Amino acid sequence: MGRSRYKIYEPTHPHFVTCTILHWLPIFTRKESVQIVIDCLKFLQKKDDLKLYAYVVLENHLHMLVQSNDLQKSMQSFKQYTAKQILDMLKRENVTTILDQLAFYKKAHHKEKTYQVWEEGYQPKLMQSDAMMISKIEYIHQNPIKRGYVDEAIHWRYSSARGYEDMDGLIEVERFW
Repeated sequence: MGRSRYKIYEPTHPHFVTCTILHWLPIFTRKESVQIVIDCLKFLQKKDDLKLYAYVVLENHLHMLVQSNDLQKSMQSFKQYTAKQILDMLKRENVTTILDQLAFYKKAHHKEKTYQVWEEGYQPKLMQSDAMMISKIEYIHQNPIKRGYVDEAIHWRYSSARGYEDMDGLIEVERFW
């Protein structure tokens, strides 16, 4: 999956990952597209025993702290499923501008596809200590604040920040590792 210098050497340990929409296109400005991501993560929590420690979905990318029995397989499933569902939604809603861009910016070696939704790879970074985990969780939750979208992390709906404040979030997160 992807031509990246980033490798998963400990496939069952927590990793910080970033998934970016092709050419940073703003796909996640519609609640329906974010719901596709949320539903897929919930499914993978059951199917692949995916442990989701933290997440944030912004308009054109997402960050997660995740772990599973085979992280590479889980991430491949995540990107394939969400790409198909997002394309189906864009076609159904006749969002031709975005579809045209996803076709135009598609990597040349993807000859069998008309569109490409995700940039290749997801830049996995192994979490080697509690301090690293805490730092990445903080980074994830602060992302919408740094972008000026909200004043407090718990105000960003598409984030695990609420789960860390004993509030209901959109997805159950693991708070202990």
